[in-house]
Amino acid sequence: MGPAPRSPPAVPPPAATRGRCGARAPLAPAPTLAAASIVPKMAAAVLLRGVAPGRGRRAWCWRLLAATGYRLSHGAGRKGGDHESGGAWTCFPLSERGLLRVRGPDSAPFLLGLLTNELPGPVDGEEPPVARAGYAHFLNVQGRTLYDVIVYRLPEHGAEAPAFLLECDRGALAAVQRHLALHRVRRKVFVELHPEMCVWAALPGAPEAVPPRAAEGAPIMAPDPRTARMGWRLLARGQGPAPVPGSRLGDVQDYHQHRYQQGVPEGVRDLPPGVALPLESNLAFMNGVSFTKGCYLGQELTARTHHTGVVRKRLFPVRLSGLLPAGGLAPGAPVLTASGQVAGKYRSGQGRVGLALLRAELVHGPLHAGAPEPGRVGLTASVPDWWPGAAK
Repeated sequence: MGPAPRSPPAVPPPAATRGRCGARAPLAPAPTLAAASIVPKMAAAVLLRGVAPGRGRRAWCWRLLAATGYRLSHGAGRKGGDHESGGAWTCFPLSERGLLRVRGPDSAPFLLGLLTNELPGPVDGEEPPVARAGYAHFLNVQGRTLYDVIVYRLPEHGAEAPAFLLECDRGALAAVQRHLALHRVRRKVFVELHPEMCVWAALPGAPEAVPPRAAEGAPIMAPDPRTARMGWRLLARGQGPAPVPGSRLGDVQDYHQHRYQQGVPEGVRDLPPGVALPLESNLAFMNGVSFTKGCYLGQELTARTHHTGVVRKRLFPVRLSGLLPAGGLAPGAPVLTASGQVAGKYRSGQGRVGLALLRAELVHGPLHAGAPEPGRVGLTASVPDWWPGAAK
């Protein structure tokens, strides 16, 4: 008998097409993944991709299957999805986020007196350098949120040490710069725009994907400090291809949809300056406040609310149902219970997902916004499973 016929060689999947900052990802058929092939022991969550009905782009969302206490893992030595074919990470260019550089010998105590949180620790000189990142808010004197920021601590070099990058809403860059200049009195601190870098978000395509490895043009990367569900933050020099080799280029609208589903506010639309309260905005859940650090502007109300232990309203992720207005549900629209009791206000969103500031004891019942039938828009609030157990 002759030798057994050989099976044809496996054909590798085509590499993901890279695009420019702000470009949409090319359409391509997505493989069907079995949950058991992603997580060895049990399926916690699977990133499902497919073409959404009525839309010509890739849908991107987490569907929770089990293990409500699940966290994304960034541990070394773990294998993720199909990393070589670009299936492990999806990168999203965040053109609506901008950067300010704060440097000088007094920059650390200066920022500590204005931010709600401790500053990230010094960088230990890894190669390539991995930044330390932290999340915080600037408050006004009444204790209300002005601007939300992600703070990156840079490697220290000479007289400019220490140096920090503040990531914030691009539309608020000038206002943040003025806020810092107002309180800089006689300190050796320099605040300047830093347009040389582009902000990216990297979200995993599998629950246990290995940490992303940045390309040469993305020297700064750090886990998102708000929650592991938001993946990693990357700062790339200039606009160019996705900064993680082999990754997929995602549509920024899918990033925001994922963010709203996870209940993570970002920017002045979600956190109106001078309106939002930090603890009602879940700042403590997102690792954005320290109750043991020294004094900072607006601390009194935040500390008093924390020590009383009573936060009656919170930002909850909501899903809308029914016929939506042409321009979407208006920010500030009242949210009512079935009996007409005021439960809160709609804050912001995208399509049928968003955030609403609601009374915690009323979120489990049927809610609606807008005029009576037939113009009523239904709301279904949910409690993110990454929140602490006491908040559920």
